[in-house]
Amino acid sequence: MSTRPDGTQDEILTSPGDAAYLDPFEEHPITTTHTLVVENRTTLKVRKCRILVSGGPDTGKELVSDKERLRVGAHSSNDLVLSEDRTASRHHFEVQYTERGYLLIDLNSTNGTLLDGRRVERAYLSQGSQIRAGQSVVTFAPIDEEVTVEPDRDGELCGMVGQSVKMRQIFGLIRKIAPMDVSVVIQGETGTGKELVARAIHELSARKRGPMVVLDCGAIPPNLIESELFGHEKGAFTGAIASRPGAFERANEGTIFLDELGELRTDLQPKLLRVLENREVRRVGGNEVEEIDVRVIAATNRDLVKEIQTGAFREDLYFRLSVITIQLPPLRQRREDIPHILKKALGDPEVVQRHGRKHLSAAALSVLMNYSWPGNIRELMNVISHVLTFSDGEEIEVAHLPARVQGQQKEQPLPFNEHLSFKDAKEQLLENFEREYIGQVLKRCDGNISRAARESGLHRKSIERLVKKYALDAKAMKAK
Repeated sequence: MSTRPDGTQDEILTSPGDAAYLDPFEEHPITTTHTLVVENRTTLKVRKCRILVSGGPDTGKELVSDKERLRVGAHSSNDLVLSEDRTASRHHFEVQYTERGYLLIDLNSTNGTLLDGRRVERAYLSQGSQIRAGQSVVTFAPIDEEVTVEPDRDGELCGMVGQSVKMRQIFGLIRKIAPMDVSVVIQGETGTGKELVARAIHELSARKRGPMVVLDCGAIPPNLIESELFGHEKGAFTGAIASRPGAFERANEGTIFLDELGELRTDLQPKLLRVLENREVRRVGGNEVEEIDVRVIAATNRDLVKEIQTGAFREDLYFRLSVITIQLPPLRQRREDIPHILKKALGDPEVVQRHGRKHLSAAALSVLMNYSWPGNIRELMNVISHVLTFSDGEEIEVAHLPARVQGQQKEQPLPFNEHLSFKDAKEQLLENFEREYIGQVLKRCDGNISRAARESGLHRKSIERLVKKYALDAKAMKAK
């Protein structure tokens, strides 16, 4: 493993089911994060399977796919269509990938599904398994395919900028996995650009014409998260005055991005797992089941392997989602990208039109290069908004930078009331922070709630809820 002078290492994390580390057909306890070392190039093991019609009217038809669920039957909507077999059911059987291997499931077919001569409803497949559906015999074979991942040459991808080797490696990985219809988990500190990576995967995939629905699991009130995920019927709970589709339904034939997955309540995790495995949702308060076709991309700033060890996150859900895992580096580990990010941001046509052409002085750039960036890319973009507001001339000087970036801001004790109980003091402190933070973000964003949501990383509904809670006047903050 290569080590940088600052002690950090170059790495891209892949799924515990990835063949580079663990055999997906064996049981393995997750005790540590499995690391794939990346130098100039690497290979990624891609899980695929082949189903071949080896007997019957449709002999010779074949399908090789990396999809997590394949359907076989006479209807044209199946992945493998038995169009000549009049005894095959419309939807005869499906092959589904699980943490224990490939599972054969009969879809209530008229004549049943036979595996190696025995009728089954559910059974695990192995190399060379013979499946009979009507007059057709289908041969199954799992395939491991190696894909070479090389650093991207451009250093820019779908609006993201990264000339560092670490980011160009990630860009190369995104280009490789985007066309694969597999689940992805993106890990990284707050503000590292996880949603931008998710959008890039969506835009470079076959689902780009479909919707991309973003759901922040950490920003939605706990009592509404199930409804936001799966939808609800009218009267399902107090305030449900009309039926409403959930995020999965809205994302049908597209991509759903589950941000801050680690914040998802433990009682909802098995429900999410069932949706992913069955590819169907039932709204809160409803009886009808709706089939869905979505690609799932999840993001978290938590170490999910540690969360599994403490019981805060389900191992089977993690396995189901993390077919590919991308670890985004913090900005302090790729400081060489800062000048390129600044150049692109300051050269944006809208920025130039509104603020004129600007550039950083050598001293200001030096301060930005040496700052620790605890808020990562999001904080850098907020600093750019700050300097555009407070610098009048063409050159941005050190004095135009926020005090905390200059290192002038002194640590102040937290303003709490020690005469209150711990719970009340903590609640009061949190309310003061929320009121001040949302007020400052809205002021900087000229009262624009959508922009404030983007810059803060909060859901728009969360911003609206806090504005209402603290009676803030967003309209009064709009630029005159």
